[in-house]
Amino acid sequence: GRYAEVEMVDPGQLVVEELVRSRRCVCIMQRWGGKREVMYTAFRALGNSVDYVQVCDSDTKLDPRATVELVKVLEANERYGAVGGDVRILNISDSFISFMSSLPGRGAPPCQSYFDCVSCISGPLGLYRNDLLQQFLESWYNQKFLGTHCTFGDDRHLTNRMLSMGYATKYTARSRCYSETPAQFLRWLAQQTRWTKSYFREWLYNSLWWHRHHLWMTYEAVVAGAVPLLRGAQLWDVLWVLLCVQLVACVKALYACWLRGNARMLFMSLYALLYMGGLLPAKYFAIATMNKSSWGTSGRKKLVGNLMPLLPVSVWALLLLAGLGVTIYQEAQADWASPVKQAELGYLFIGLGVYLGDWAAAGRRAGHYRVQV
Repeated sequence: GRYAEVEMVDPGQLVVEELVRSRRCVCIMQRWGGKREVMYTAFRALGNSVDYVQVCDSDTKLDPRATVELVKVLEANERYGAVGGDVRILNISDSFISFMSSLPGRGAPPCQSYFDCVSCISGPLGLYRNDLLQQFLESWYNQKFLGTHCTFGDDRHLTNRMLSMGYATKYTARSRCYSETPAQFLRWLAQQTRWTKSYFREWLYNSLWWHRHHLWMTYEAVVAGAVPLLRGAQLWDVLWVLLCVQLVACVKALYACWLRGNARMLFMSLYALLYMGGLLPAKYFAIATMNKSSWGTSGRKKLVGNLMPLLPVSVWALLLLAGLGVTIYQEAQADWASPVKQAELGYLFIGLGVYLGDWAAAGRRAGHYRVQV
């Protein structure tokens, strides 16, 4: 007789699929394995029974019209494969870290959306065409990098898969939600390290599809993917770089304040400190450990249990202190009575005064501003 291969389906899977497709709300309990595992279960259970699939985080609070506004965008054009919304910070007043996290990063998605190439549909608020998503579901779930199964970066890879098919990814500010962000420095640093790992990993994948989208996608990826390289320099060169970074931050903050009509945006100038003191060393560490997925952020309501983020910051601090010590020793041997050194000393005090003045002004503004959601 004839023999044929028959694919065996788990009876439990059939029950879940029937529940999902016949009930308005279904809660599925499964062993913890990260957000990608949860999303995969839901995507598989839905199958082709719906037109669109919306994703969010467990702590996300959606605006009443969030879903409607996302659907409007995808309904407007069949070439739009996915759309994201405006993700705002829920716990702004918890700490300085959470407050600063609510300020920067609002300009990239709208700009990318203008050219139909949003690089990451944020996990807390996104909508995808289900028929397209089902085509690359297994590849997305089984993603590997350097032989290691990928756990985090699920939202960015989901977006990249959509872009790889030639479909546009969009952003709309009309759809918004609120989500929590780490309030402690170590948890924020762990989050940023994890995001940086997924960014550079997905950058390599994204580069394969630059030719399918607007030239802006290539330009922005090349500029954003560049990592600052450090070299030996005199103390004055380092101070000049720091002052330039702070000056650029002040200019951007003033422009953002004028554009949004909100004095709170002036605090963006202080983000340079977080970048130079924490985010920059975290970037180097993330690149060096891109294939490691054994640690990341823990539960938002738990104390920091993973001290790994201290490693790059500690090494960074030791390098800076060692370099500062060597520079001070070298400068101490110089003739400070010379006109050149006297001029350098004057510039040093002027620059220090400007830097401290910016912080003092920000402190006074903070005293008159109350953060609310």
